[in-house]
Amino acid sequence: MKIAILSRSPKSYSTGRLVEAGIARGHEIVVLDHLQCVLVIEQGRPHIYYKNKEVTGVDAVIPRIGASVTFYGAAVVRQFEMMKIFTAVESQALVRSRDKLRCLQLLAKAGIPIPKSAFAYSPKNVDDVIDQVGGIPVIIKLLEGTQGLGVILAETRISAKSVIEAFLDVEVNILVQEFVKEAEGADVRVFVVDGQVVGAMRRKGAEGDFRSNLHRGGTSEVVKLTATEKAMAVKSVRHLGLGIAGVDMLQSKRGYVVNEINSSPGLEGIEKATGNDIAGKIIEYVERNEHTN
Repeated sequence: MKIAILSRSPKSYSTGRLVEAGIARGHEIVVLDHLQCVLVIEQGRPHIYYKNKEVTGVDAVIPRIGASVTFYGAAVVRQFEMMKIFTAVESQALVRSRDKLRCLQLLAKAGIPIPKSAFAYSPKNVDDVIDQVGGIPVIIKLLEGTQGLGVILAETRISAKSVIEAFLDVEVNILVQEFVKEAEGADVRVFVVDGQVVGAMRRKGAEGDFRSNLHRGGTSEVVKLTATEKAMAVKSVRHLGLGIAGVDMLQSKRGYVVNEINSSPGLEGIEKATGNDIAGKIIEYVERNEHTN
């Protein structure tokens, strides 16, 4: 089988592990920078050119699309779907997961516990927004932030109002969320592939940082989940339509709440924490679904 990995970072740990796992199972692996793909939309024959050569013979695609290029990356994935090629992460699910507001709305509709969140258009509603999520302190998030960037902890009403008003004044979309103090700067990343939990780790933020992202200097350790917690993660992913996802959960006084869902989760932290061959699980998922399109 010929598998194309859509990645702008061929030397990254995640891309390298997928290449390694695919070759180990006898597959031909190619890495394509999705921003270098040219999409040709033609009646009856959608196709893709990469570096002036038509992409042919691909049996399946594993998208590794960064948040900053979601629009174009999703378009490339959609083009492969139009070519009747299986994609491990579907284009619509990718777009759905990247919109933090839409993601939380879908999770809430499905009855999945989430941090209390508010979204407003007008700066005139700032006090009401803060009160609706339980008051100070609050978390303020850019809708398109990733890896902990664009996430602010406002510990006073004055600072919260100042930040929220500044963003709304320049028409930047943000979410305001309750601060889950009980999490103590830690979360649990649950890695789900094809409806199965294949690994979970607890991530702890660097000293003095409320964010738990490993890219921001956090640490990780393996964690054992209950059947209920696994089911929550799987249900969350299913309602977004994702074949591969990292589900981030916070421990609150009412139990775990799903904070975010990442449609291109990194492999390094989870593989090193758990010792599990997550890349191999992804290749096996592709093998099982190659002919579904």
